Amino acid sequence: MSENSPIAPLQVRRKFMADPDLGAGNFLQYALEHNPNLDAPLVYDHRLDERGHVALRGYSLRELAAVRDQYARWYWSNGVRPGDPVALYIAEGLQPILHFLALTALGAIPALVNDAMPITTARRYLDHVGVIGVVADDPRQISGTYRPGQPRPRFIVPSSEIRAHDPESGGLPTQYPYRHAPDEMVALIHSSGTTGTPKSTQVAHRQFWVGKEARMVRFPAEPYDRLLSLMPHTHAGGLSYLLTTILLGLPTLTMGDWRRSAVEPVMEAFQPTMIASFPRTFVQLATGELPVKAAAKVHTWFNTGDGAHYGHIRRLVRLGERPDGLIQPWLLPQGDAEACVLPGSRFIDGLGSSEMGMALFGQITTPETERDDRCVGLPVEVVEKAAVLDDEGREVPDGTVGCLAVKTPTRTPGYWNDPALTKSFELAGYWLTGDVAVRKPNGRFYHLDRTADVIHAAEGPVYSLPLEEVLIADCDELVQDCAVVGAPSPSGGSQLPVAVVRLQAESRLSDPKEILDAANRQLSAAGLHTLAAVFVAEVEADFPTGPTGKVLKRELRTRLASALTGGSAA
Repeated sequence: MSENSPIAPLQVRRKFMADPDLGAGNFLQYALEHNPNLDAPLVYDHRLDERGHVALRGYSLRELAAVRDQYARWYWSNGVRPGDPVALYIAEGLQPILHFLALTALGAIPALVNDAMPITTARRYLDHVGVIGVVADDPRQISGTYRPGQPRPRFIVPSSEIRAHDPESGGLPTQYPYRHAPDEMVALIHSSGTTGTPKSTQVAHRQFWVGKEARMVRFPAEPYDRLLSLMPHTHAGGLSYLLTTILLGLPTLTMGDWRRSAVEPVMEAFQPTMIASFPRTFVQLATGELPVKAAAKVHTWFNTGDGAHYGHIRRLVRLGERPDGLIQPWLLPQGDAEACVLPGSRFIDGLGSSEMGMALFGQITTPETERDDRCVGLPVEVVEKAAVLDDEGREVPDGTVGCLAVKTPTRTPGYWNDPALTKSFELAGYWLTGDVAVRKPNGRFYHLDRTADVIHAAEGPVYSLPLEEVLIADCDELVQDCAVVGAPSPSGGSQLPVAVVRLQAESRLSDPKEILDAANRQLSAAGLHTLAAVFVAEVEADFPTGPTGKVLKRELRTRLASALTGGSAA
């Protein structure tokens, strides 16, 4: 191992797997106490210099601890105490993580808010949580929503005030860092809001770590490995990857901007071997000319949240290079590493959510993998039981569509200040994921839809995700991305599927009728329900997305409510 590598030694990683006190509230402290590589750059930020070139800034474990303590002194001096929820309404990237580390070191509860959330929605959400303070890049926005005399948080301050705080000013509690009980809350993370007002998911100290122990030896973590995290770091996925990589000592660059125009030059400068993101970035990287130079060293793509589409995955896995089977180099005979490199990369598609605590299903695609639409694979080891249930909580036979449900210690303790909502997701001892799925006799699960997005046609339910899969994979010369939703049928009493499509820049068709005909030929060939109409998204506003980049299908349904019944689409 290189002397300049921050990678934790194997014996340290094995210790992390077995330590009962390790959790989401103290992972940085464990890394500080057990990883001997305290001064090697580990977590990276970036900026553009005066010539427009990407400049990287790496923080070592020791430097991360110094910033954590600086921020913690400000919070403690301003009355933040254990159990206090504090809102972080700041730009994505490294900063939310630094504040998270400071607040959890005091036993407080960071309420992480995606800065893309509209201000009125954010205000309602923070009122529901009952935060005692708000840290925002521009506090005037949130402060302006409070009328004179109206109850408000104790402080609403700019994030720049905490960044500028004198590292030597102010004290820290006698017991520092705080020691969490296994079931104590360490964060509140809101849902994407794709099916309604964002929910406040609780993250507990031990619960959020359970299931990730195996990553200490299975997650690729060699001296040459580098992770680019494009996850929102106010989301469970972003927090999960940072927890893992800090414990592993895996160099990681976090980015708040997920657009290809921003990501590709950073990839070229950082040369990651792994990229973690939601589907939104993968759609852009897989569109048009592939980023061959930027992805030259990539061996693994990690996706979580909604499943990615095969049409995008198959293009991405052509990029990069991978060890044969991703065998760890210390298991290879001397000099054999070169012979084990294969062209192309692998794409790990994980179905998970903040409520599940991590991706609980996984499917791996390589250039050699046969197409298997909507397969999310097998449950991971920590899942005690995964099942497809009917409305009464009974397991349905293989091949029968129903509600996806899991029994796992990784699931959230529940929703903050909303026990009734928590109970609505519990059935027969399972946690309902909110997904419609089917299990095949080989034990693999297939994700068909979100329960709120099922299209209720006259012939029976139509699931939107298999239709989208065909449009993106089999109409790829036309369709870059799409969303299928149900619109009221002219005959009344039922819905028909319609698609809102984003076209490829070089698409040979632009007329919705011609696109509809092309799409329906492919859907008929696949044995799927055809579309009643296609609408072309000509500007970004025509394809609305939430704070995490997921398309807002509820908004599309509202816009298209009269599209088939004589009205015009918005």
